[in-house]
Amino acid sequence: MKNLRLLLLTTAAMVLPAILYQVSADVTISLEPENRQLVLKGRGLYAQHCASCHGKDLEGEPNWKTPKPNGRLPAPPHDMTGHTWHHPDQVLFEMTKRGTEAYIGRGYKSDMIGFKEILSDEEIIAVLSFIKSTWPLKDQKRHDRMNQRSR
Repeated sequence: MKNLRLLLLTTAAMVLPAILYQVSADVTISLEPENRQLVLKGRGLYAQHCASCHGKDLEGEPNWKTPKPNGRLPAPPHDMTGHTWHHPDQVLFEMTKRGTEAYIGRGYKSDMIGFKEILSDEEIIAVLSFIKSTWPLKDQKRHDRMNQRSR
């Protein structure tokens, strides 16, 4: 029961900012999974900066829904078994750029660092475009519709 309560609270902490999200940048972020050159660049950057936690095949860490002994959740998968596709482009971008703790705030703890000092905005978009390019086309379209509603 305690683990279920913690999972529900953690999920709410991750989903609520996406619902309440207000764009902090003047530019609207839009992923480009059909841009082969950008996706290829993102694939390499993902392998270099993300695969060590999120898996070389985007599978995430084992038991990603169960908090570690330190209370933090393992890295989630970015394939369709995870929840990446539940978030609009802008949220994914901000969370990657700022880090999960900074993005969510309110004392939320996460091992996900911010990449603003490591990757340029274009590189973050490339990584996220690569991730989205691996999803089935029907799910990419569903994500596109969600993005349209969130703008």
